[in-house]
Amino acid sequence: MSGELHARDHASFLAEVHSFEFWFQSVEGYLASHPYGVTPGSELPALSGTERDALAATLSTYCVGEAAALDGASGLIGFAPNRAAKIFLATQAVDEARHLEVMLHRLAELGVDPHADYESRAHASLLAFRDRLMHFVAAKDWEAALFAQNVILESMEFAAFHSHMQTADPRTAEMLAGVLKDERRHMGFGENDLGRLLARSPATRQRLRAIRQELDALVLSTFEDSLRELGTPASERPEVGRLYLETVARLGFER
Repeated sequence: MSGELHARDHASFLAEVHSFEFWFQSVEGYLASHPYGVTPGSELPALSGTERDALAATLSTYCVGEAAALDGASGLIGFAPNRAAKIFLATQAVDEARHLEVMLHRLAELGVDPHADYESRAHASLLAFRDRLMHFVAAKDWEAALFAQNVILESMEFAAFHSHMQTADPRTAEMLAGVLKDERRHMGFGENDLGRLLARSPATRQRLRAIRQELDALVLSTFEDSLRELGTPASERPEVGRLYLETVARLGFER
């Protein structure tokens, strides 16, 4: 992903991806005729009580992440450095709202009240991550907020959703597949914007490296809690963390 994005002419890249026209074309194929991210008429999978409770807890954690991404993207619009960034973040805010909506709908299918406080079922580490992200947004710290949102949070969601898809019931897997397509686009924006800044500012690289060390601990702790709830064997849990770390590194942000 990194080489492909940076190989493109910067002006043409911005003109393409920082537009609602590009966004419409990107999402149409997997949003049209797929209400709430799934094929109409697909059967609700039969889950045991234990499986249902585990999935509900995991989806609640996902909802906290998506709500944080929605608040983060919306907040970033107000102090984005240029109009192109504002337009892209507006499309991202719509994406995050859609993700939250489809996950709340899946919770409702499991018999969980989507209007209940899903945060009460989420993990403390992710709540702490959200608070840190919103601190950067409130401070109008563009570099730190964009890094936390479009590199760290998006990489965390990418790793979590990609791994979960491998064992999820078909309905949940289809929903996550659509969400993943958006996450790749969001990560590309963070990589492109910050990558060019880091190339000319070693001090910024050092600062973001320190922020990453702080946030990595919260991300890996969230993975451990979520995978334990899903019943993932302890021997397999480190794989998700490795995928996350590899994704961040592939975007050009080494530890």
